[in-house]
Order: sequence, then structure tokens, then C-alpha cells
Amino acid sequence: MIRNIQAIIPGIATSDGAGVKLRRSLGGQQQVRLDPFLMLDEFSSNDPNDYVAGFPAHPHRGFETVTYMLEGHMLHEDHLGNQGHLKTGGVQWMTAGRGIIHSEMPQQVSGAMRGFQLWINLPAAEKMKPAGYQDIQVEDIPKATLPHGGFVKVIAGTYAADGKTVAGPIQGITTAPLFLDVHLPANAEFEHRIPKELNAFLYIYEGELEVGGPMRPAPKQAAIVLGDGDLLKIKAGAQGAQLIVLAALPLHEPVVQYGPFVMNTRAEIEQAIDDYQNNRFAVS
Repeated sequence: MIRNIQAIIPGIATSDGAGVKLRRSLGGQQQVRLDPFLMLDEFSSNDPNDYVAGFPAHPHRGFETVTYMLEGHMLHEDHLGNQGHLKTGGVQWMTAGRGIIHSEMPQQVSGAMRGFQLWINLPAAEKMKPAGYQDIQVEDIPKATLPHGGFVKVIAGTYAADGKTVAGPIQGITTAPLFLDVHLPANAEFEHRIPKELNAFLYIYEGELEVGGPMRPAPKQAAIVLGDGDLLKIKAGAQGAQLIVLAALPLHEPVVQYGPFVMNTRAEIEQAIDDYQNNRFAVS
């Protein structure tokens, strides 16, 4: 069964950190989420005034953050002593767990800064697990070449075609996330099986795309939520298309969010605030 467009959540222009300009689709308004996805931001600018102030030290608890850098260079540092350079084509996958305080600061004063940040919820049983961090360099992200000349970068989960399976570096997570970056030439078609148990959406960041069966045009810079089914079917327009494909198992748990803290109850949020204010994250 082909997955059709169920909803379109436009990216809303906003800013975060110390004034970094971005577009927020999922998470742009309270309750506008797709379990277990909490938020998706796209940042894209050639003007350093839009990004140079970066994201100074700030806390998180209860979920995972995924930063995918299309262009640019940022430095991650956290209170656990981790430090990593996030460069063009690379990914930072951070599990905030019971608490982390980190910063993400641009290491450039000119040129393009472009990419995505995704927040994925953790199940209640894992929200207070120790924080963790992975830097994934561009050379460690496998790329599957498509018959028509396009390609797929596999960041999380697997991509299978023509009897071959390509596995991304992120595996073994409870929500079984799929994260693909798909590049299609003009008028190319693309299919990928996404298990019906997973919630799924697309985000087109270049070109034009049609989705589903029958095909329906999908806008750029919006979260394109997919309906029931087990097959993604898309076709690029005359200029080709570049998009990310995201899917994961829903948690079906209550979500209580207060800024950078995402828990299951108000009492847990109050505890997170108290722990942060009293420097208990520092011993996570």
C-alpha cells in the first residue's frame, strides 16, 4: 500500500540559540509533532549574521538531538568533556538522557551554514539513562547509488534495493529510526519500503517532488507527513529533488515539554528544572 500525503506542516521562520535564523516545521507550535519526532529545524544561510552567534551552552533532558550538516562547520562541546567537529556532510547524534549541557558554535565567519536539527523522543524507561554522544563523519555515512544516477545517504536504519542492503551507522535504538538523505535527478522515480508500524515524513530542501499514488505535488520547506501504508513512492520534478526521509516507531506515551526538557509528567519537568538550577546535571 502506497503512503500518501496525510498532512503538510510548513516551516515557520524563527530563531533559536543566540539568534540563529531557521525554519521550524515539526515543533513550530505546541502539539504539532509526529510521535516520536518532537521537532525539525532547517537552518540555511550565506549571511554570517544569521548564524555566527551559534548556540551557547544550554541543557537538555529526555530525548535525542540529531544535527545533520549539509554545509558548514560547528564545534560541539558538553559538560561531560565531549568535543566534536561537525563538518559538511557529517552528523552529530546526541542522547541527552538524564541531562546534558552543551554548546554548538560555528567555526566559520563567512560562507554557507546549512543543515537540520531533529529531536527524537526517548521512551519513559530510557529518559533518565546516561547521556551519550556520537560524531559521525561524512566518510562513515554509506551512500547507495541509484540506477538513474541519483543516490541515497543512509544515516540511520537501512536502505534495500536490487537485493542489496545498506545499513547506516545508527542502529539499535528503541524507536528504530530511519534517516535517509535522497538526491534525485530530473524526473526520477524512487521507491522505498517503510514498515507500516513506523510514523514517517519527508522534508524537501531542494527542487520539486510529487508523492504517493496517485502522485500529488509536495511543497519545499515543510514536513510532509505520510499516511498509512508500507511503500514510499516519489517522483522528482524537472529540476530534480533533494529531501530527507524520516521514520520511527511511535511511543504512544504522554509528552510534557518545557523548552529543552521533554518528559512524561509535569512533576518530572519540575524535577528537571530543579536539577539543572542546582547543578545536578554536572554529575550526570
